[in-house]
Formats: sequence, C-alpha cells, structure tokens
Amino acid sequence: MIDLPNKIVTAEQSKRNAKLFSYGNIISVLIPFPFFIFWFGASMFVYAMFRHHPNPLVGYHTQRAAYYYYGLAGLLVPILTFAPGDFFQQYWWALWGICILILIPLSIREIMIINKEPWEDVEFKK
Repeated sequence: MIDLPNKIVTAEQSKRNAKLFSYGNIISVLIPFPFFIFWFGASMFVYAMFRHHPNPLVGYHTQRAAYYYYGLAGLLVPILTFAPGDFFQQYWWALWGICILILIPLSIREIMIINKEPWEDVEFKK
C-alpha cells in the first residue's frame, strides 16, 4: 500500500473558506435579481464543499451562514405564496429592504467573528 503524504490546509485558506458563504449572502441581497435565486443553488454546492472541511471551524461558520440564508429564503416562501396577487408588484422594495436588514447585519457579524477566531493550519491525509 502506498503511503501518501499528508496535505496541509493553511489557516488563511480556512479563514477565507469560512467567510465565503457569508459573502455570498451579502451579494445575494444586494443584487437580488437574479443572484438571490442563483445563490440558492450555488450555496448548496458551497455548503456541501465546506461543511465537512478538514478544519471544523470552517464547517461551523458555513453552517451558521447557511442558517441565516435558508431561514430567510424559507420565510419568503409562505409570505409570497399567501400574499395577495399584486403584493410583490407593489411591495417588492419593502420586502427587499427587510431582507437586507436581516441578512447583511447577520453576515457581517459572522465575518467579524470569523476574523477574530484563532485559526491554525490543519494537516490531513489525502
């Protein structure tokens, strides 16, 4: 059996990966059409990549950022399903503003927490 060398994920790489989902959340509400919908699909890929990262802090912060985004997206489903027919046409700007007020502060707070974390290099087998 061949013994493969261990791979190292640097602290800086881990920190950058942990922030990616939060950055996607911010962009998705600043440019809602069509990025909010595209981020819904892309975020699943990002979540799958980073939730089981060799550095457990990356997975933890990815999961927290996912809670914020999917919670907001899940809240929009019943609101838009049971709202009157012209609700979205008349109040899209208010709905957009509420999404911004919810998601951006949570995402910025998460990025600030990530920046304060003590990150270390992680070694793992390929």
